[in-house]
Amino acid sequence: MANVTDLQTKYSRLAQEYSKLRAQNQVLKKAVVDEQANSASLKEQLKQKDQSLRKQEQEMDSLSFRNQQLAKRVELLQEELAASEAKGKRGKNKGDSPSHHGVQTQSVFDEDLQKKIEENERLHIQFYEADEQHKRQEAEMKTRLEELERESQHHQTVVDGLTTKYTETIERLQSDKARLEVKTQTLEREGKDCRLRTEECQQQLRRCQSELNRQLKQSSSVIQEKVPFNDTKFSDYNSLNVPAHNRRHQLKARDVAGQALSFIQDLVAGLLNFHSYTEQRVHIYPLDSSIEFISPLNQKFSQYLHENAVYVRPLEDSFLQLHQSITEDTVTVLETVDKLKNFSDIFSTYTRFLQKLLPYQLKSLEEECQTPLCTATLTVKNQELQNDVKRVTLVFDKIQNYINLLTFPSVRQDGMPQSSTSAVFTQLAACLHSLHDVVKEMSKHYNQKASLEQELPTATQKLFTTTECLLGSLGSLTNSTGKLATFFSNNLDFFTSSGYSPRGNTEAFNPIQAEIMLSNKKKAAAYINALKKPRPQSVPYREALSNRRILTSSTESREGLTQQVQQGQEKIARLEQEKEHWLLEAQLGKVRLEKHGHLLQTHTRTYWGSHCCYEGIPKKGAITQVQDSLVS
Repeated sequence: MANVTDLQTKYSRLAQEYSKLRAQNQVLKKAVVDEQANSASLKEQLKQKDQSLRKQEQEMDSLSFRNQQLAKRVELLQEELAASEAKGKRGKNKGDSPSHHGVQTQSVFDEDLQKKIEENERLHIQFYEADEQHKRQEAEMKTRLEELERESQHHQTVVDGLTTKYTETIERLQSDKARLEVKTQTLEREGKDCRLRTEECQQQLRRCQSELNRQLKQSSSVIQEKVPFNDTKFSDYNSLNVPAHNRRHQLKARDVAGQALSFIQDLVAGLLNFHSYTEQRVHIYPLDSSIEFISPLNQKFSQYLHENAVYVRPLEDSFLQLHQSITEDTVTVLETVDKLKNFSDIFSTYTRFLQKLLPYQLKSLEEECQTPLCTATLTVKNQELQNDVKRVTLVFDKIQNYINLLTFPSVRQDGMPQSSTSAVFTQLAACLHSLHDVVKEMSKHYNQKASLEQELPTATQKLFTTTECLLGSLGSLTNSTGKLATFFSNNLDFFTSSGYSPRGNTEAFNPIQAEIMLSNKKKAAAYINALKKPRPQSVPYREALSNRRILTSSTESREGLTQQVQQGQEKIARLEQEKEHWLLEAQLGKVRLEKHGHLLQTHTRTYWGSHCCYEGIPKKGAITQVQDSLVS
């Protein structure tokens, strides 16, 4: 129902937006109509201007024609003036009256010519002014027309864009409306189904409640009748109960210990390389021991670094023993892990080794800062490394303290409260992350220091090689500490959980309970083995299916072969009958042949006996020839 209400609200909101957009569309349509009317009026004004322009052009043409006429008239007058002047020169010798008459005529022509010139000048001025005014008006009209066309095009573009936008919006709203209607119908159907299922669930709940009430009453009556007292109700009695053996917890503990062993091995390898390459660096920088004696401080520091394997390698060996002690037939809790104490003691020994190295390492870095070629930047990096070394030693000391706390339950039963175990594991995980951060920071500072040392003029290739190896060991330490911290954080829930504890008991696990648990496990295994009886031999299911298929196919094959044998026997009987028939025919034919042969020989002898004597042919040869001819 809430979904239907939301859909109705959304639909009403979309309807309001649609009405608002529709009102805006009406306003835009009105603006477009007004703009079109304005454009039509401007086009009408432009048409009138064009008409006036054409009228002025016609006036200009008439003025031009009139000006041409006047120019021709002036030329004619000038020609007449020139002719009259020539005549005046020829008639100078004649009387004064003709010259006087010519002067008068000349003055008339001059006045007429001056008027024409002035009129022509005035017409030229009017023509020029009209032409300039026409050009100016034409330019203004063109500019105005271009502006109006741009505005009209812009308005048309805006109108088209808005029309497209509102059309798309309307289509989208219509599709949303249709989709929402379909969704509303679907939700209504789902609501009906949910109501039906709710009613069914309520009925099932009532049946379950009645069944549980019945079982509760039955269990209560059985407990009251059969159980003298509830030993889990009191912690003193419940602590005497022996918990069940948790094989899954043991397998998980062994797997976790195996993963931790691999990370510890990587850490041990990184620490060995770091201490060894630090020892080599002390013999190379700031003084090369192959050329001159190094300082007593660095000699002592190198001597201590040379002993690093005595303190580092037992870490791997002790944790390997711890991993081997965790098997499927043991109980792995803090109270029963005795090998953890050995690992804690060896880790404490390594921590004291780091504390013994700390002052020598700090003094060695100070000695590097006192060399003449040590720059201010390099001094800052050495100081940062001093702080990093102090922090690494401090973090190792914290880790040792927390590991030592975890060994208390195996040494003494009330060594550490059960509620404090999770806090110790959490702080240990935080210390491992701090160790990773400190080692990462120290690796970064060593990298910066190595880049600065490469610029020193006294740096040798041996120093570069040793520094690169040292940086590689720091990178390995960074990776191993990061993996170890991540692994510990991921398995923190397993470390803080109690795999073995009586139901409802919050007290620490007792090692005596572990012994009794293992004894009960062995007895239970022996009892189960005693109950096991050898199963009678039987054919496996798959083999039985295969044999059945073979039997079925062989049965079908036998029926087919039987039919073939019957058909073969029938055919053999038929062939036997035919054989007897043909044997009889052969015997009859043989008898006939013998009879015919006997008759033939008789007739031949009779014939040749009577004729061969006359021709001198031997009797035997004649018979042979007759037989050969008959055969051929």
